[in-house]
Amino acid sequence: MTQNPDPNPNPSQVLDDLLSSEQQQQQPESLSSPGRVLSIDTRVEQAWAHWKKLGRPKYIVAPMVDNSELPFRLLCQKYGAQAAYTPMLHSRVFTETEKYRNQEFTTCKEDRPLFVQFCANDPDTLLEAAKRVQPYCDYVDINLGCPQRIAKRGNYGAFLMDNLPLVKSLVEKLAQNLTVPVSCKIRIFPNLQDTLNYAKMLEEAGCSLLAVHGRTRDEKDGKKFRADWGAIKEVREALRIPVLANGNVRCVEDVDECIRETGVEGVLSAETLLENPAAFAGFRTAEWAKEEGYVDGGLDQGDLVVEYLKLCEKHPVPWRMIRSHVHKMLGDWFRVHPQVREEFNAQNILTFEFLYGLVDQLKELGGRVPLYKKRKIDTPQESPQRV
Repeated sequence: MTQNPDPNPNPSQVLDDLLSSEQQQQQPESLSSPGRVLSIDTRVEQAWAHWKKLGRPKYIVAPMVDNSELPFRLLCQKYGAQAAYTPMLHSRVFTETEKYRNQEFTTCKEDRPLFVQFCANDPDTLLEAAKRVQPYCDYVDINLGCPQRIAKRGNYGAFLMDNLPLVKSLVEKLAQNLTVPVSCKIRIFPNLQDTLNYAKMLEEAGCSLLAVHGRTRDEKDGKKFRADWGAIKEVREALRIPVLANGNVRCVEDVDECIRETGVEGVLSAETLLENPAAFAGFRTAEWAKEEGYVDGGLDQGDLVVEYLKLCEKHPVPWRMIRSHVHKMLGDWFRVHPQVREEFNAQNILTFEFLYGLVDQLKELGGRVPLYKKRKIDTPQESPQRV
């Protein structure tokens, strides 16, 4: 593992040094010919060709630990998501443990376009993990944005911003040895120029697509800190590869506004989708449907839970993931009927029968909490409709 000789390096100086050395670095000639060299123009052309081949998705399910697993990805896809990330996978554990691989990474032919995300701090280990999944995905993604304490203890995610040579080596290792493109997901530095240099370094190292979370490593609370769309726009303008945005998405209209303001190709959503997997289809929870023109959309979170459970029966995942999603999707209902929430929390061993019964119990108790959708504009030839 590469270490910085200076324990407190200046990000600007480190990035300048790395960028100045890029002209001497070799890159693969093509994704199908690992190890051969090509120009930056060719790599950029390939990056865009691949992205366009996937249909340039703009509504994207963000990577979420224990939460963006296959059944949830498929549910979001039904309601408008056009691409998705897996949960963050630990590259070392993935290479060493068959049980972990089988439980934590599942996919199917409908599950595309797909980004498989790994956290890592060792290039060789990362490559070994990535080679196992490259036949089943459209990008192998490097998590450079996780700000949680577990990432600090494990020396990965956003804490690799303190070791930029290592970050560069991770990207180069994959870019030079995989047959699928490499993408990265980052957070921004407090200083804009450091962020721009960081992004350029990743592009030069072989990153084919960059997702930018518009908050710093220390800005963990999305409700307290607004994502900086201005910084994301600056990154998009500075790079030649496709750029995605992450942050400040409460509804599908926010996605469209973000694209207008920043010029990015697409937008990732995380927390909003956990509560409302139908957000990309135009549905809103009551909290975000207070403006005029929103009516009962004929869908509620209980319906979504049932759909999700059916997908879990078809594509089994660990029960901890299912429990988490049921909590999130039925949160509004549990506030109305806290006794049902207590019953759910007390159930140590879950079954599908119990969970279907839980939804039925909530519906029988009344107080349905609908999802809302904008009323369609009626034409003179049509009678008024409610969506």
